[in-house]
Amino acid sequence: MSKNKKQFGVWMDSHQAIVVGRENIDTGNFVILGHAKVNGQDKNSNENAANNSEQGSMQKLFKEITSFMQNVDEVHVTGTGTAQEQFIRFMSETPQFKNAVAKESTSNKMSDEKLLEFMSEKFN
Repeated sequence: MSKNKKQFGVWMDSHQAIVVGRENIDTGNFVILGHAKVNGQDKNSNENAANNSEQGSMQKLFKEITSFMQNVDEVHVTGTGTAQEQFIRFMSETPQFKNAVAKESTSNKMSDEKLLEFMSEKFN
């Protein structure tokens, strides 16, 4: 008997994320587990402060995303820009997530329904 894997999917860009996972943790259909969002940037007068603020926001976003994912075996991260690569790097540097198998792809924003279909296909 093979152990069911805890699979998660994330659509993200640098401002927001949608996290999906199995209905019953490791079985069942994919369902939306939650939405994560970066709060609006403060207007910083200096570029360095703005950059640091953005790094902090991304870290907060990553932590918010991972709060939906317990004991991850596999995760598929998709979205626009470079946020997915940064998130996968964050996971690989975080002890409780470093053994998760992470795959990534690029995709435009999609409806929750489309995202659930997309992730179902990725994990079949």
